[in-house]
Amino acid sequence: MEVVESAGGAVKHWLVMDTGRDRAPTPFTTRIAGAGRHLPATHLSTKDLMSTTRHQTHIDLERLTGIRDRRVSVGDEDSYTLAISAADDCLTHANRSAQSVDAVISCSITKFHDGLTQWLEPTMSGAVAEAIGAVKAMTFDVSNACAGMLTGVTIANNWIRQGNIERALVVSGEYISQLGQNAAQHIRTIMSNELASLTLGDAGAALLLERAPAGSAGITLAGFTTAADYSRLCLAYPKGHDPAARMFTDSRAIQRAAIANTPLLLQEVLEAAGISLHDIDHVITHQTSARAIRKGMKEIVAELGEGPRHDAVITVDRYGNTASTTHTVALVEELDAGRIRPGETVALIALASGLEIGVVLLTLDEEMVGSYGHGH
Repeated sequence: MEVVESAGGAVKHWLVMDTGRDRAPTPFTTRIAGAGRHLPATHLSTKDLMSTTRHQTHIDLERLTGIRDRRVSVGDEDSYTLAISAADDCLTHANRSAQSVDAVISCSITKFHDGLTQWLEPTMSGAVAEAIGAVKAMTFDVSNACAGMLTGVTIANNWIRQGNIERALVVSGEYISQLGQNAAQHIRTIMSNELASLTLGDAGAALLLERAPAGSAGITLAGFTTAADYSRLCLAYPKGHDPAARMFTDSRAIQRAAIANTPLLLQEVLEAAGISLHDIDHVITHQTSARAIRKGMKEIVAELGEGPRHDAVITVDRYGNTASTTHTVALVEELDAGRIRPGETVALIALASGLEIGVVLLTLDEEMVGSYGHGH
């Protein structure tokens, strides 16, 4: 379904995929068979991070973002090892073997292995598949900023529903905290365009998707759009003699753009699914800052006239912004805590530099929830 909207003379194209409304139903559903994550052992508090800044900033980052802590690699883990550990955790929870996986899709922004050099060839997905023993899996990498994993989920969902493959592992390892270490050497005021880099943490995440009969619990809809007008509001690239890269973000402008554009796509998704926002039990949005999540949800509720059944999930206060892994890190947190019951509707909302906005609606079955010790 494509919607063309004209506002103030500018034309925006919104594309919602996988609604299923305007075409013949596919013979299968994609169920979530497992979710895994891996967090580095080292904690870095916001207070300790801000104590490393070169210039006296007087910035109360914890109050500003709600982030108290994050997990970081101190060189002992990287994108590759974080992804492998998360993949193993995911397969263990799903009680599936790596040999049963038909496709491995790696979706990380960072592709570091043995240092801070981006490893593009051979692919990260191929390396992860080999490490975990997914010997028959096709492999490829996807890069779509912090929407990477949900983009991989959308691709795998299409293939599985159409009967092309039976099982796919979507994985990401984000060793991205070095952006914060670099920013600490340059930031001077709260208006710095490297402020967002100080919110980052490291994590690995993995989701196992598999074929199930039509009508089973699983992914009901996935929709994405790109508002390319805002593509230059967040850029990361090597600069000077700092290791790896630096990231420059107009955080306020991105937040304004996200708040202005997300309700439209979300409304389209809800209409396509035939539900209202109040029918959603759990909302897991991209974890940028606690304040931004609460403000964004408040604006969405005001725009749509109703809210979800529970407050939006917030894990950024403990783990920081872990880039493409944030939704899965938060999903596992909720499963571990027993806060998601079988059959409840979960909305994963991607807000990524680009500006990429995406929504994945899903339900989890009793087998999947029970693998975390909370079957009902």
